[in-house]
Amino acid sequence: MRILLGTFLTILSITFTGAQVLEPAEWKVSMSNTTPKAGEIVTVTFAADIDEDWYLYSTDFDPDLGPIVAEFVFTPHESYELIGNVKPINPEKKYDEIWEGEVSIFHDKAQFNQQMKILDPDYVIHGTYEYQVCSDIDGKCIYFDDNTFGFKYKSSKKTTSNEQKKSNDGLLDQRASTDPYSLASFMLVAFLAGLAALLTPCVFPMIPMTVTFFTGKDNHKKGRYVNSLFYGFSIILIYSLIGLVLAPFMGPETANDLATGWIPNVIFFTVFIVFALSFFGLFEITLPHKWVNSVDAMGDKGGLVGVFFMALTLVLVSFSCTGPIVGSILVESAGGLALKPVLGMIAFSAAFAIPFTLFALFPNWLNSLPKSGGWLNSVKVVLGFIELALAFKFLSIADQAYHWGILDRDIYLAIWIIIFTFLGLYLLGKIKLSGDSDTNKVSVVRMILSMLTFTFVVYMIPGLFGAPLKAMAGYLPPMSTHDFALVETIRASGNSEPVVMDDRCEEPLYDDFLHWPHGLMGYFDYEQALACAKATNKPIFVDFTGHGCVNCREMEARVWAEEEVLNRLNNDFVLLALYVDDKTELAENKWYTSSYDDRMKKTIGKQNADFQITNFNNNAQPFYVILSPDGELLIEPTAYDLNVDNFVQFLEKGKAAFKRR
Repeated sequence: MRILLGTFLTILSITFTGAQVLEPAEWKVSMSNTTPKAGEIVTVTFAADIDEDWYLYSTDFDPDLGPIVAEFVFTPHESYELIGNVKPINPEKKYDEIWEGEVSIFHDKAQFNQQMKILDPDYVIHGTYEYQVCSDIDGKCIYFDDNTFGFKYKSSKKTTSNEQKKSNDGLLDQRASTDPYSLASFMLVAFLAGLAALLTPCVFPMIPMTVTFFTGKDNHKKGRYVNSLFYGFSIILIYSLIGLVLAPFMGPETANDLATGWIPNVIFFTVFIVFALSFFGLFEITLPHKWVNSVDAMGDKGGLVGVFFMALTLVLVSFSCTGPIVGSILVESAGGLALKPVLGMIAFSAAFAIPFTLFALFPNWLNSLPKSGGWLNSVKVVLGFIELALAFKFLSIADQAYHWGILDRDIYLAIWIIIFTFLGLYLLGKIKLSGDSDTNKVSVVRMILSMLTFTFVVYMIPGLFGAPLKAMAGYLPPMSTHDFALVETIRASGNSEPVVMDDRCEEPLYDDFLHWPHGLMGYFDYEQALACAKATNKPIFVDFTGHGCVNCREMEARVWAEEEVLNRLNNDFVLLALYVDDKTELAENKWYTSSYDDRMKKTIGKQNADFQITNFNNNAQPFYVILSPDGELLIEPTAYDLNVDNFVQFLEKGKAAFKRR
């Protein structure tokens, strides 16, 4: 009967919906060395290409928060031993207002590394992995489990190495991979930082000096052009060498330490505070004068050698202003692509070098430059405020990872509100620091910048009372650390009284650990729901959902909570929630082998997921179906849609179809 029902529903669902089984992530598993010696340490890399507009949850956040974290399980074997845990490489951190906490996700590409020590060259490595992907567009979430991987090597078999290579064809070690869009954004920020560095009091006055050097050094146009272009190239080369030296220490291996380690984050917090105080004028970060003078003397040599040392002199002399900016870029590059520090320095130095090169080529342009003055110091101070605000992001990471409780969400917001309030007052001239010019007037530019700053401050203030502040979600501690969430308190006080189960229906199974929202009463077992529907002569509303489905929770909070929806669910349907990711193991007599993938289904979640796929040719959540008491599909299913009217129409169509039977 079940097979016939499944076949019937599958045909109907294909006819009605045209749905398909989605696989938004394609995985490749590789080893850094497939022929290691005994005692050698190797890395197993799990790399996923994720479809556009989908994201994958990482491993490095609290699994009790809600979404399903990725999990990689290695079958123990005497030929190897694991070193530490699986490490995600450079995931995105964001605050999720549905789960009220910070989660880690991947877009476009995901990578996880597991180091292990090979004890026997004839190794056998097997395991499984599971993960959850969700859509940014339509809110679908899909849970995948029982994915297997394996490597083995027999040194006595000559063809094993080639067979291993063939079986792993295309499985590249992607430890240097990164999101191209985030990398482009990083380089754009670095380029803009280079432009900002030009407007500091250590750099801007150097432009006329540079032009004087080239116009006085060689009056021939051809010679000046060559020297000017080489001067710009030398600036880029010098900064790129700085990034190249630091690249081995800033690669993807750093990512996990930055995500959880308190030592690097406290160090970065301290460094940013020092940079900010330097920009405020409390002290200057300078290099020894002996170094600068020695390099400056080398610049008097002729030819391209002299030009190179002139560029090096510029880099050293301007260090007190550019040092904090360069240091900030290098800190932000940690944990990404292995060459990310180099690319950051190239982008920064290109913005820094291009104006010097152009003014050296076309000295007449100097007449269009504004004169030096107090405005240069104002640029430096504004950068100091930004550095100060960003410093607390690093302290927040360490505070959350180790539960110190010193920088909760409301405290963090209060600090940022104060910092940017002071910035707004500074832009209006109400606060003055050493190096600022005395003036009674405020320029139009400063006035507009102060308005934007105060707008940002006003936006942050409701966050003190629990507003989600979606635009800042990636920079704020999780809502769970907020001491006073007024929004949540008001929402909780409006809950209605729970609904009582109909006397003609039996008590739901699994209701001790599975629950319906908003006081709704329903089932978590298909057979029970069918029996209740027959007893009460009602259609069945089926909710394919998951513990880790963020958009399921959003539908419940923003659509189901509306009175016109809640009343219909309460009164017109027998409710059935089928959790596809629940890991509760069923009694052995309920196990069965799926006709879809020939695998044994032993848990509630796996059976529900299999039921959705085999009967509706769909594996995404949320997914809503309305069935008759006989299990017949009444109308076309629907999915994630935050339009309340559309959902009400879906329920009404289901009722009308049931009455027409």
